[in-house]
Amino acid sequence: MENLKEKTAKGIAWGAVNNGTTQVLNLVFGIVLARRLSEDDYGILALLTIFTALAGCIQAAGFSQALANLKPPTRKDYNAVAWFNILAGFSMYIILFFCAPLIARFFHLPMLTDVSRLVFLTIPISSIGIVPNAKLWIELRNRELAIAAIVSLIVSGCTGMWLAFHDYGYWSLAWQQVVFISVATIIKYCFTQWCPTLPIDFSPIRRMFGFSSKMMLTNMLTVISQNVLTFIFGKLLPIGMVGQFNQANKWNTMGHSFISNTMAQVAQPVLTNAGDETGRRLRVFRKMLRFTVFLSFPAMFGLAMVSHEFILLTIGEKWRESVPLLQLLCLSGAFMPICTLYQNLAISHGRSDINMWLNIAQIVLQLCIILIFYREGIKVMVTAYTIFNIVWLAAWQQATRRIIGLRFFELLKDVVPFMLIAATVMAVTYYITLFIANLWLLFIVRIAIAVALYYVIMRLLNVTILHECMQFVLRKKQE
Repeated sequence: MENLKEKTAKGIAWGAVNNGTTQVLNLVFGIVLARRLSEDDYGILALLTIFTALAGCIQAAGFSQALANLKPPTRKDYNAVAWFNILAGFSMYIILFFCAPLIARFFHLPMLTDVSRLVFLTIPISSIGIVPNAKLWIELRNRELAIAAIVSLIVSGCTGMWLAFHDYGYWSLAWQQVVFISVATIIKYCFTQWCPTLPIDFSPIRRMFGFSSKMMLTNMLTVISQNVLTFIFGKLLPIGMVGQFNQANKWNTMGHSFISNTMAQVAQPVLTNAGDETGRRLRVFRKMLRFTVFLSFPAMFGLAMVSHEFILLTIGEKWRESVPLLQLLCLSGAFMPICTLYQNLAISHGRSDINMWLNIAQIVLQLCIILIFYREGIKVMVTAYTIFNIVWLAAWQQATRRIIGLRFFELLKDVVPFMLIAATVMAVTYYITLFIANLWLLFIVRIAIAVALYYVIMRLLNVTILHECMQFVLRKKQE
């Protein structure tokens, strides 16, 4: 148990370094590019996200998660998955290459034909790196994953900025994506020193397909769920408004994905190796849950509180319309890391069927909500979408209770105190700083007061998670 605890702590620490650094770099590059490019440039690239993401799900086919559940995966398993990913990735690119004119015609944007063919190159390139990434993830080598992510982000971000300052417009964002995937894939191959070999034997694929096929469908539904608003807005609204929503959604995603990705890098491997004892898995899961909400609620409620100053100070007045959308999205964003943790629990128990059916139900209900509210305008639609995503956690809770016996009262005990404290801290901070007129001063003071208040309250309440985090940091400094 102690060895697992130490591995988890190290994995979370490097996951935090990875996600924290990449979020800072994304913030810097995002600010520079948003100031240089237009709402239309972002809207054009946003329309292609759902196609590349769905193709990525198909080429990966859920085999990374399937490999993680093997104890341990063999060279033969990795080799079969690698060849499947590569063949699927190149096949998807050929299909999308010829579908590019149809996509452009659907959105009435002729320029989408050429730019989509460039963006879709990320699909075959990423297919080559799926297994090296899976090996690093399964082995909890989060340090190497962090290095790959940071280096590729720096190189691609600099490429995007250079093109943007030379007036390449949306091509800057397209090339940024291609360069990022290419550099990341090369670095992961260097770290693993692994490449697929001949002959090709797909027998392990058949053995894993029952589990992985459900994961593939689930991942596709998740992509649809995350991008359905952008897709519908692209058809119904001016491309500039799509850009405004994309900007709000980008900052919201950056916020909650820091916590989600940090936990996801360790959750499934740790829960898989926590043993077969239900009580032990329940204790491990609840500890992860408390750590998740300890971070997610103050981070996302805080972003909602300072969103007005943040948007105006960083990317400028032209993005003002994205502020209320960002505030709404942050409310559901605070709960997204909890959903990610639920999903990893189901997967670690081999229950990809639960994961799949809950995601199917979610996307069906989301589409119903959108059809009901789309005539009321973008703010009403985003509000309804946000409320539903929060309420939907109740369905995941029921599934989790069947898997490890987590009762609703235990969930409330772990989650509600952090939620109420974070909400109170942000409300108090907001109202006591209303008199400050200068945006920079307001932004800095609000962050400083909120962080100080939250920390003091956690110390006064003697919160175990805070104490353990500080102990881990101090121990690492001494080492």
